[in-house]
Amino acid sequence: MSEPEFDKIRDQLVLAVLPHAVFEGWSMTALQAAATDLGLDPSMPERAFLAGPVAAVEHFVALADQMMVEDLAGTDMAALKVPERVFKAVAVRLERWQPHREAIRRAMALLALPGNALAATRVTCRTIDAIWRAAGDTSHDFSWYTKRATLTAVYSATMLYWLDDSSDDGADSLAFLRRRLADVGRVTQMRRKVEGWLTGTGGRARRPGRPAARPAQR
Repeated sequence: MSEPEFDKIRDQLVLAVLPHAVFEGWSMTALQAAATDLGLDPSMPERAFLAGPVAAVEHFVALADQMMVEDLAGTDMAALKVPERVFKAVAVRLERWQPHREAIRRAMALLALPGNALAATRVTCRTIDAIWRAAGDTSHDFSWYTKRATLTAVYSATMLYWLDDSSDDGADSLAFLRRRLADVGRVTQMRRKVEGWLTGTGGRARRPGRPAARPAQR
């Protein structure tokens, strides 16, 4: 079987496992049940995910990244400001997986185990990068790191909020996300003002070598 064919089977398995993961967690038992649902050999999950259930979770997150990009295809992202692009990307992602929050909670619980820290870091970094790329970010300087570090904090907090959100269609989670992005925007604006003040490019900071103005004599 070719790798593209295997990838297609992996896609099918991680989607079919969602209802089973609610009760069995992301485990070989759940993956084998998903294989049975698909009419596949029960041994297929072990061959498809050599590293076990954690590999299945990683594949699921990568598939979710891909689906997010596909869901955004009909959105004119260029017409939106950057914060709105980020908001839209996260919003469509949450909307798609709203019916499967418990399965995603179980996936996050698996990644939270001490031995899976590296996998957790990998999937988070890939998702955050996918969101920024969907938002049109092409930076290659230091801001590449700061943008992703900032969004990681916002996204992680939003995901935790979303998992326990009882509002209709996750409306409270979207409001939470919008508030966190607004907070980031205010901090960014303040940082730029401070940087401008320190460098003399914004505000009234005096230039090096230029004496400060003396107070007026009375």
